[in-house]
Amino acid sequence: MLRLLKQCFYFEVHGVDVFYQFSSAIFTMSVKTGANVCPTTEERSGSVREVGSQAVWSLSSCKPGFGVEQLRDNSMETYWQSDGQLPHLVNIQFPRKTTVSQIYIYSDYKLDESYTPSRISIRCGTHFNDLQEVEVVDLCEPSGWVCIPIKEVRDIPMRTFMIQIAVISNHQNGRDTHMRQIRVHSPTEGTTYPLEQFGPFSTIEFQQFRTIR
Repeated sequence: MLRLLKQCFYFEVHGVDVFYQFSSAIFTMSVKTGANVCPTTEERSGSVREVGSQAVWSLSSCKPGFGVEQLRDNSMETYWQSDGQLPHLVNIQFPRKTTVSQIYIYSDYKLDESYTPSRISIRCGTHFNDLQEVEVVDLCEPSGWVCIPIKEVRDIPMRTFMIQIAVISNHQNGRDTHMRQIRVHSPTEGTTYPLEQFGPFSTIEFQQFRTIR
């Protein structure tokens, strides 16, 4: 079935919703949310690694004391708060072309209410001037981690120099936005050995050697 959606062609291929806008292909995938969604669980399994620490982060705006540091401090109590007009942007720039399979965003509607994003656009490219939209996600009162898969045409992880996360709209038509944490995952290459299958590690010394790649 093919129908016209604004200036986009929308159809289904093998159970996957696909629509084309101009010359860009945007694939709508189901995002994962809920209490069982946790990025650190996947990191501990050895199948992915967090690569956000390798990137340079910048924001379109922020309130003093509510910027990149709070977005990346591994605390759900702190958050980035924008201070400007929509869309609000998080720019993630890698020094080299990097494979990205998932982006995790932590939002909590119960705490943030009208500051909670309701529509997010994910864009990829080599720099600010050639970014292409690869994913649009609608959120309904999220509470916890939201996992957004980043895939290319053949359902393989995206290789990119830059990712831009754009908050298009907020709940209750809110002006500014809150994001509490963002983590970026890249699949590990080769064979991984998840040592935590033998039991959880409780000390820092063991946790830093929890996988062998």
